[in-house]
Amino acid sequence: MSNRPVVDDADDLAIDEIVEALMRVDASIAKLEAERARLLGRAFAIATARTAHSPAAVQERELALRSVAAEIGAALRWHDRTAQRRLSEAASLVDDFPATVEALAEARITARHAEVVREIGACLVDEPSRQEYERQVLTRAERDTVAGTRAFARAVVDELQPRSIDERHDEAAQRRRVWVEDEADGIAQLGVLDSATKIRAMFDRLTRQARAVRQVAHLADDEGGVDDTRSIDQTRADLLCDLVLGSRPVVDPTQAHLPGGLGAIRAEVTVVIPVLTAVGESDRAAMLDGCTPVDADTARELMAEAPGWERLLTDPVTGVALAIDRYRPTSAMRRFVRIRDVHCRFPGCRQPARRCEIDHNLDHAKGGATHLCNLACLCKRHHVLKTETAWTAEQQPDGSIVWTSALGRRTTDPPERRVAFAPDPNPPPF
Repeated sequence: MSNRPVVDDADDLAIDEIVEALMRVDASIAKLEAERARLLGRAFAIATARTAHSPAAVQERELALRSVAAEIGAALRWHDRTAQRRLSEAASLVDDFPATVEALAEARITARHAEVVREIGACLVDEPSRQEYERQVLTRAERDTVAGTRAFARAVVDELQPRSIDERHDEAAQRRRVWVEDEADGIAQLGVLDSATKIRAMFDRLTRQARAVRQVAHLADDEGGVDDTRSIDQTRADLLCDLVLGSRPVVDPTQAHLPGGLGAIRAEVTVVIPVLTAVGESDRAAMLDGCTPVDADTARELMAEAPGWERLLTDPVTGVALAIDRYRPTSAMRRFVRIRDVHCRFPGCRQPARRCEIDHNLDHAKGGATHLCNLACLCKRHHVLKTETAWTAEQQPDGSIVWTSALGRRTTDPPERRVAFAPDPNPPPF
């Protein structure tokens, strides 16, 4: 059955035709990208095969590859270094992830999805692990955005890695650093590489403080005060500079409105920890905000310091959240929905659930009940889209949400798997 809606309005018909044309163009591009990857992979194979049995194979292989890269670069107006890098990446994609190339050739995924599969899976040297990774991630890529696929791919790789997350985290932590990159017009970037929990916590606290400042500014404006016209990004940047250079915000307009002012605002992150990891019987990774693996030691430290935590029950096959072990009408339902949804449930959106609003799929004003099966997390942008436009959402028994666009197209957002891992081959005896 075709997903194409029946449209009568002239403007809607024009938009519908544009969408259909864009889908055809995107499919054509995907097929061409697959063909280009295969051609580049073939060129790489020819270049390296020429020197496979030479005594000076390493040096001659490099020169042969440089020559081919220069040939291709000159013809396509690429820098020869760019051509050489693309040759190597294409060879890795074609040789190590053939099912991904096939999916790209059939326009089931885009070139950016294929790049995610190759980039994230490159560390898997064992062929069976790589094939299992490719199988799982392709299933996700065919229905999700690049960002969603990337987060899922990282979780799958983490489970299939022969080295534990603790070993890899300790090694990666040695690369932590701070750097500066200059830009034009007297502007520069400050970059920080450190533990994901620290970085996300820092960003969350800055975001909470920035929102508090903006809320107070709006109150002051209503009372005849000074309106703060900064965006939330600008406010975050100003707060970060104040905290680094002066240890606290230079000006705190929230003192009269919030107990303790900005200094009392603390960071919040959401971490899901496997029960055996929590009790020290396993070092399986936890998941931070549903997208980043966290080493077991860090997860247990966060758990020990947390003011509270929830027990989460999941389906043993799908990994989808089923229940939590507390129930109080409003707060418990909100906790459950945020734990279950992980992020905004609009297709492709990765805004963490803790920053989302709890929305009735079928509006309460239209008879929608305040039941878990009619509630979902939506960020402000997509909540407004659903409320103020013709977009609708209908939650299914399995937790998936079927979205119907203003033109009548239907898109399904499946429930997030909280556990992206393969079953434990040695489960505990209970």
